[in-house]
Amino acid sequence: MYEDFVATDRWTSEKLHCVWKGTVVAIATRHADATDIRFAVNGKPLWIAMPNLAWVEHKRRNGKVITDFLAAQAAGRYLKQAIESGYDNGREMYTMTVDEVLREVSAVVEEVGHTSNLPSLPVVDRDAHPGEFDFKLPGEPQTVAESA
Repeated sequence: MYEDFVATDRWTSEKLHCVWKGTVVAIATRHADATDIRFAVNGKPLWIAMPNLAWVEHKRRNGKVITDFLAAQAAGRYLKQAIESGYDNGREMYTMTVDEVLREVSAVVEEVGHTSNLPSLPVVDRDAHPGEFDFKLPGEPQTVAESA
């Protein structure tokens, strides 16, 4: 999905290979109330800052949490759209609003059907999904074994 994708720059038609590299809570690193999702875009670092208030608002609205897997996918989807729309490409950091995070999270969940269908991160096995493992993900009501 959006952990490893190619997007075409709207203005230059350059193909940009985007790969998720990590997730960092920015409270500790840059004293921001955000979670930073790092991508490599054609090998160069790029950060998507997602306000932590989005996690609170998402939980308040629907009772579910934004998992690390989901946050990375939502940030990747946002990045792909930014590149393809020509939104100030070339920046090293993009800052999302709470509403943008909620919109991207909803869009990703709609695309995959359920968070258990998201790829695990880091990507170790492209065919593995979190739902195949017998443990609880944050915000998920049961394990795979309990649902069988």
